[in-house]
Amino acid sequence: MRAWLMESYDGFEKLRLAEVADPEPGPGLALLRVRFAGLNPADAFLTRGMYPAKPSLPHVLGRDGVGDVLAVGTNVTTVHAGETVGILRGVTGVEVWGTLAEKVVVPITDLVAVPPGWTLEEMAGAPLTFLTAWQALTQWGDPPSPPDSGSVLLVTGASGGVGVASVLLGKSMGLTVVALSRSAEKGARLKDLGADFVFNPEDPHLRKTVLAGIAPNKVDLAVDNVGGAQFNEVIAMLGYRGRISVVGRSGGVVPEFNTAMLFFRRNRIGGVSVGDYAREAAQASWKEICRRLDAIGKRPVVDSVFRFEEVKEAFARLARGPMGKVLIRVAG
Repeated sequence: MRAWLMESYDGFEKLRLAEVADPEPGPGLALLRVRFAGLNPADAFLTRGMYPAKPSLPHVLGRDGVGDVLAVGTNVTTVHAGETVGILRGVTGVEVWGTLAEKVVVPITDLVAVPPGWTLEEMAGAPLTFLTAWQALTQWGDPPSPPDSGSVLLVTGASGGVGVASVLLGKSMGLTVVALSRSAEKGARLKDLGADFVFNPEDPHLRKTVLAGIAPNKVDLAVDNVGGAQFNEVIAMLGYRGRISVVGRSGGVVPEFNTAMLFFRRNRIGGVSVGDYAREAAQASWKEICRRLDAIGKRPVVDSVFRFEEVKEAFARLARGPMGKVLIRVAG
């Protein structure tokens, strides 16, 4: 089979398309013919050694995907050859070879059916981003639960995969959704998806503009996909007991900030890691995500689809800031 090999930690530009041996499914595994694979910012970070996991080389990236089951290993009774399934979460593309290949083996516990009415493209890039957004939105409850209806949600980097998922899920929870996007065109699309307010993060008076727009309220929960210098502004927009779920770092390193801003408002900052989900919890969360999307009549958003030979171009598109998910068509 053909696969995109990562042979160094020198960036996605060094990936190489090569012929490799077909994988075989062991016990508890399924062999998939990959139809579509999805790209994530974490994949790009991994190619540069900027991700916590550092798999042995050569490695094949790709955590997201949808494909046809070709064969299953021993003791597998819940998945059958001929079925089309999506990859929910797990070790694929991080600890073991991923979906930027014509075939991949995946634990059957990490597979889910394609929701009724969804296209394969919609499914291919949805699970990881929506599970990440779900964790970001629900992790502050004990047990994890959505914020109270009417709470103000701020989403930075709102046009990216997790950003769009956060907007959609936030709307399904009855939240007042505030989205940040530099593009007027993307801002209009975010409004169509359910954002109540859209602001340009490059506004030199961003904090004042946002707080005036949502007055007399302040931000109850922020899903931060950007980090960088903007992080200070996000902190300043929090209300009493406001929370920040940290998802991404596309804006670079967060500068120093005055921790006194956290004291008196009892603010909290917490990281998000979808790999922390137990498999049973991931399956249950995914069912609830699909139910909520169906209830609001929305689907995952696909930005673009690239040919298998165009993986490097797809990574470049991801770096420029897509509106939704960037996908690879691996097989027709």
